[in-house]
Order: sequence, then C-alpha cells, then structure tokens
Amino acid sequence: MKVLVATQKPFSAAAVKGIKDILTGAGHQVEVLENYAAQADFVAAVADVDAIIIRSDKVTEEVINAAPKLKIVVRAGAGYDNVDLEAASAARIVVMNTPGQNANAVAELALGMMIYMARTQFTPSTGSELQGKTVGIQAFGNVGRLVGQKAAALGMKVKAIDPFLPVEKIVEGGAEPVINLDELYSKSNYVSIHIPATPQTVKSIGYDLITKMPKGGVLVNTARKEVIDEAGLAKALEDRADLKYATDVAPDNLAELKEKFGARVFATPKKMGAQTAEANMNAGLAAANQIVDFFATGNTRFQVNKF
Repeated sequence: MKVLVATQKPFSAAAVKGIKDILTGAGHQVEVLENYAAQADFVAAVADVDAIIIRSDKVTEEVINAAPKLKIVVRAGAGYDNVDLEAASAARIVVMNTPGQNANAVAELALGMMIYMARTQFTPSTGSELQGKTVGIQAFGNVGRLVGQKAAALGMKVKAIDPFLPVEKIVEGGAEPVINLDELYSKSNYVSIHIPATPQTVKSIGYDLITKMPKGGVLVNTARKEVIDEAGLAKALEDRADLKYATDVAPDNLAELKEKFGARVFATPKKMGAQTAEANMNAGLAAANQIVDFFATGNTRFQVNKF
C-alpha cells in the first residue's frame, strides 16, 4: 500500500525516519509531502495513495474526492476537526486519531501558561503563586487528567467536569467533580479548556461563563479557538479588568485584544501544544503503527467516524 505523510507543519526528521521504518518494514511504500505551499499541492498528491498520515492538515471533501484508492486517514494527535468526517464516511474511508500521544506535551503547556500569567508574563511586577489556587478542568480526558495531576503536584486544588465521564472516573483521576459549568467557572481561579470543537461547543464559552470567575481569574485554552465566543471574551475582559486570557490558539480578534488589554492576553505565535520532540515522535509512530495494524488485521480501534 502507498502511504502519504502530508504535513504542512512537518514531523521531526527522527519521527519521519521512524514512520518510514515502521511502514516500509511492513511492506508499504511511503511518500512525504512537507511544508507544502497550498492546499492544491495536497490535493494533487493523493491521487494514488491508500493511506494518509496528517497533523493539522485539512482533509477536505476535495481531498477525499481526489483520492479514489484511499482507505484510511490517521490524524497524528487527538483532535480531528480538520477532517471532513461526513465526506470520509460517505466514501467508506476510516478516520483515526492517536489519543494520548500528545497529551503530556499539551498538559505541560497549559500549566506553563498558568505560571506565565501568574508571574505577569515574567515582567518585574509582583505576581502570584499557583499553590493553594483552584484549577477547573473543562473535559477530563487524556490531557485534562494530566493537567489535574500536575496541578495537584504544585499544590493546587483540582475540580473537573466532563459530561461523557461518570463521576467516579473524575474522582479516580484525582479531581473533585462539579455539577455544571457555572460552578466550575465560579469556583476556579484558573479554568483549563480541553473540549473539542463540535456544533455543541462552538462559541459555548463567552461572557456569561467567563465573568463568573473569581477576582483575578485566568482562562487557559489549549483546545480550539472556535469554542470561544470572541466577542463575549472581549466584553468580559473589558468589564472585568482583573481577568486574563492565555491561549495556544490565537483568536481572530487577537490584535484588538492585545491593543485593548495588553499583558492580560497572551497567545502563542503558532499552536504549540504538541510541539515537543517527544510528542512529535509518539504521535507519528502511533499513526504509522495504526496503519500497519489496519491493513494487516483490520483493527479500527481508534476510528472516530462511522459508516
């Protein structure tokens, strides 16, 4: 089978070598498309491929229609909203992610941003400590649990909510479960967001929730920019001069927010959650192994679409 590794934001050289070794060792052919300039380059590269490994690259209906032999797409990472699941399902293409492989990297970044904001972005002014503060974790999956563990190790109190987990699982993960988002936001000095972008969550975090945070509250987003109501965020920051926002996914109105609120807003220059050597390697090798297993045994354990 022919496998295309299509990454506008490339894997490390070591990860690419590892991916190639796994796939060629199982008898597959590998092609690599990196740093491509336009989506059209991606579309042109899929004409004869049986499988695709991507990172944040967009597998649109156009890509799927251009790939008549395609059987599987693996997103090296947890989120998969960059894949048109409906079009893939219609074409009977299996879509998988690699859950947990980037989790530690994202969790460390979330805690790092909390420290960065608590210490006033490392400026000479007086900051505060995380110890004794409460962090509320919105979604308690692989990343959320790790954020909770690391926060607890720093002496923070941990609360969490996840509508897809029984309360016992949240307790087992070391967090105090809360009954609704109003409680999570109103009782947390820091809120760490780990929800996917879905029709139910897009723009779900806005003025009403954010302004429920206690004085000096910090909202940290290492998930997706789409889950934030950006107009509501701007209004919350304007009405509450004590609130701060740190994000790994720059909002569309970042320039406006920075101009109005200065150091109360921070965004990484480019999504950095999975940008560690370890996460890069883990996710890439997991993707390659899942493709090998799929073609060898039909294993679809991490499939995220249905048909």
